[in-house]
Amino acid sequence: MEEEKVNHSVEEEGFDKADQNYDASDIQVLEGLEAVRKRPGMYIGTTGPNGLHHLVWEIIDNSIDEALAGYCDQIIVTINKGNTVTVKDNGRGVPVDIVAKSGLSGVETVFTILHAGGKFGETSGYKVSGGLHGVGASVVNALSDWMEVTVHKNGGKYYIKFGKGGKVTEHLKRIGDTTESGTTVTFKPDPTIFLDTVEFSYDTIRDRVRQMAYLNRGVKLTVIDDRGETPVQETFHYEGGIIEYVKNINMNKGPIMDDIIYCEGFEEVEYLPGKSGKIYCEAAIQYNESYTKTIFSFCNNINTHEGGTHEEGFRLAIQRVINAYAIEKKYLKDGEEKYTVDDIQEGMTAIISVKHPNPQYEGQTKTKLGNTEVRKIVSQVVGESLKRFLYENPKTAILILDKISMASKARMAARTAQENVRRKSGLELTTLPGKLADCSSKNPEECELYIVEGNSAGGSAKNGRDRDTQAVLPLRGKIINVEKARHEKVFDNAEIGNMIVAIGGGVDPQFDVTKIRYHKIVIMTDADVDGSHIRVLLLTFFYRYMRDLITQGYVYIAQPPLYKVDYHGKAYYAYNDEQLEVIKKQLDLKPGYPFQRYKGLGEMDDHQLWDTTLNPKTRKMLRVTLSDAIEAEQVFTDLMGDEVQPRKDFIHKNAKFVKNLDI
Repeated sequence: MEEEKVNHSVEEEGFDKADQNYDASDIQVLEGLEAVRKRPGMYIGTTGPNGLHHLVWEIIDNSIDEALAGYCDQIIVTINKGNTVTVKDNGRGVPVDIVAKSGLSGVETVFTILHAGGKFGETSGYKVSGGLHGVGASVVNALSDWMEVTVHKNGGKYYIKFGKGGKVTEHLKRIGDTTESGTTVTFKPDPTIFLDTVEFSYDTIRDRVRQMAYLNRGVKLTVIDDRGETPVQETFHYEGGIIEYVKNINMNKGPIMDDIIYCEGFEEVEYLPGKSGKIYCEAAIQYNESYTKTIFSFCNNINTHEGGTHEEGFRLAIQRVINAYAIEKKYLKDGEEKYTVDDIQEGMTAIISVKHPNPQYEGQTKTKLGNTEVRKIVSQVVGESLKRFLYENPKTAILILDKISMASKARMAARTAQENVRRKSGLELTTLPGKLADCSSKNPEECELYIVEGNSAGGSAKNGRDRDTQAVLPLRGKIINVEKARHEKVFDNAEIGNMIVAIGGGVDPQFDVTKIRYHKIVIMTDADVDGSHIRVLLLTFFYRYMRDLITQGYVYIAQPPLYKVDYHGKAYYAYNDEQLEVIKKQLDLKPGYPFQRYKGLGEMDDHQLWDTTLNPKTRKMLRVTLSDAIEAEQVFTDLMGDEVQPRKDFIHKNAKFVKNLDI
């Protein structure tokens, strides 16, 4: 099927274009800038790499807001030498005239006063906006060593510079004439704030920029890395928007259909007393051969990874329409159980995107949409478009119903398998040799579950652990790859069943993280290829069936030492090659002095395992986090899915980073 062209104008899509006369009267000041540098985590989450890149997202989002307003179609993001970043757009330009309430120019107001911007009030310069909290530009300025802003507006070129912490060092001045319009922001993160690193990742910025291009069809976004000898540059411009986004995500999942089900529409509603506006919705759907769902939702370009009312409306629509169609086509007989949402979403890849003039998010993280009016609008838009697609494409509709029908039968079989798992109690498991050795404490906050590879390491862990707070569950061999297996096969796997019962929260979609028995689920495997494979299999299982374990930070990876050096009756442990060299130097060891490289946890006795890996006072552990669900989805699909080529590509790209290859 030839790619569908969906490059519509703003007016055709139902948007009202924002006011052309975007000036200082549109800037609403809510409160002054306070304590950003003292408590940066309140505004950007962390001062680690994620927080560093969050600065870039805030400035890009301002440019994207100009695109949403209908006045920007080109954005260029450049990582400069010295790890500064420049974001340039061809929007209307930040206002340069005086804001009555602040007494400052619009530029200085936006970049120095928290909660100041053109996205508030009755005379807002924006119809929809991602950065509705209005903290973006001023927070980035506050956390920068310096910042420069150049505005092209009303025939003039204006320039202002800020020093450390957002203090004006060069006041706004007109430095020339221009026929262009737009805003250019360059900033250097403050190394006294970002202590871990001030080095930007090109891959991270490129991936985010590409996502913005998918979500804003017709907008051309370019990312440039100018730090090397030869600049790296990529441009993303998708006239198909989220249609192309779904195709890209599904590329290695084995699509069962060529078509993309595309839904779009809008409705004007009164979202506040006396205040009305158009709420725009679009969704793209395609089925694939996998047994997992891939649903991503956005509101005003913000990834609402906790869902919300737009996802609720989507689920209502697909369940209503699919079941009605299946009954009419006799796929469902009288009295048969209707398809559940989980049946319908198995093997589905979907993007849901809404644009709202006044979105309400639950919490400061903007991860769950709360506007109740959105539910009905999305349900209506998706329902009408999906129904029309099924009737206009009967052959594809049959493929979809076949897929859903198989999922329904598998769900019933999986339900039986799950019930068998539930019948087993934790008490029964503890009596089985080589299975769960539970801890005596019943307080989940202090309890830890070590999932250990093999009985040998399991024996050492059981003997060396703190029996009050540390439980041990040895695995016999490798668990099933849940990325390739149907649900009933997953639940038939004995090792997975043992984990489900031991952890105690059930499985998605009914997984309840408040019922888990341990607040640290620690994966402890050998430092070899098999150990790495088991670790990835476990992470894949947790990601697909207990995702909240990862999103809420309950999953850890144990870091046992790689090397042991015995010297004068004392053991010295090294966790990597660099530490081994430091130990050799500190002990002044002669070349060739013997040391042990651990290939398996079973080589350690219980005392060594306690000293190096189990003791909370001395151990090292990695906490598994989920910063980008879309990127994680791609990684699990590529590395654990049916397609071989993505794994080959991954190996070719990353082979140069491999150390201590075990073959």
